[in-house]
Amino acid sequence: MNRLKKNILNILIVVMGLAGVILLAYPTFSDWWNSMHQSYAIASYDQAVAEMDPHKYDELLAAAEKYNAELAKTGINWSMSDEQMKVYNSLLDVTGTGMMGYVEIPKINVELPLYHGTRDAVLQVAIGHITGTSLPVGGVGSHCSVSGHRGLPSARLFTDIDVLDKGDIFTITVLDRVLTYEVDQVRIVLPADLGDLAIDQKKDYVTLITCTPYGINSHRLLVRGHRIDNLPGTVRVMADAVQIKPYLVAVFLAIPILVTMLVWVMLSTSRRIRYRRVKQSAADQFRQRRSERMDQAAEHEQQANASEPREEE
Repeated sequence: MNRLKKNILNILIVVMGLAGVILLAYPTFSDWWNSMHQSYAIASYDQAVAEMDPHKYDELLAAAEKYNAELAKTGINWSMSDEQMKVYNSLLDVTGTGMMGYVEIPKINVELPLYHGTRDAVLQVAIGHITGTSLPVGGVGSHCSVSGHRGLPSARLFTDIDVLDKGDIFTITVLDRVLTYEVDQVRIVLPADLGDLAIDQKKDYVTLITCTPYGINSHRLLVRGHRIDNLPGTVRVMADAVQIKPYLVAVFLAIPILVTMLVWVMLSTSRRIRYRRVKQSAADQFRQRRSERMDQAAEHEQQANASEPREEE
């Protein structure tokens, strides 16, 4: 019974250790997994643009610019009809997945796919364009707003944009155009305060939006940038190879190694327990046979003594 308890205890220790490793590794592994898929989505987007028919390219760009020109006249449309949503979703949809481009923020080392809308399915893995605001094709009289989560255990996304300050830059790549923006305003507002997202007829703005304070999410952090000329090195070569950070690879490789080690410890412990049981059983059988032989010898000796004739006194 004691051996059974020890065996169960060893298994529980291994299971708890394995669960601890999985819990500790989950955020890093999940972030790596999402980063890898984000990189592939961006590479696929670049490839699709590179292979696009020039006439189709011109049509997509012209339609997006026309949309922004109409929006500049009417102002941001916060209540789009079903028909307007259908038109909106068809604009800049190069790959058929809803991806319209991607945002790169060098200071915090993120490069994130940008999709139509802010559905939860989008914001769990990427960032979303806020419907009703200008499309991200640039131009005076446009103000594009994009939203992303922060603090998710599964992906970094906009977690670190609170470190951005005036003078920092970020870029938006749509089709094969790289648009560069310099941060000129950082504000914290209530969710219903939309005044800072309004279109300025003389400016080309993009605003990055996330929740704040971290973990409470009662307000919104708005990081606005105005369009500037592209800086050296911001022009991107299409369909770049995907680069994965070495430390993420190391963590990814460490997880199966740790799991293998834990399984080995469990199996090794089980084998030792079985070996001890077999050894103990063999020893018990040996002692039992020896005891039986000693009893038989004593019995034979008693019988021999009883059969010998007694000497007469």
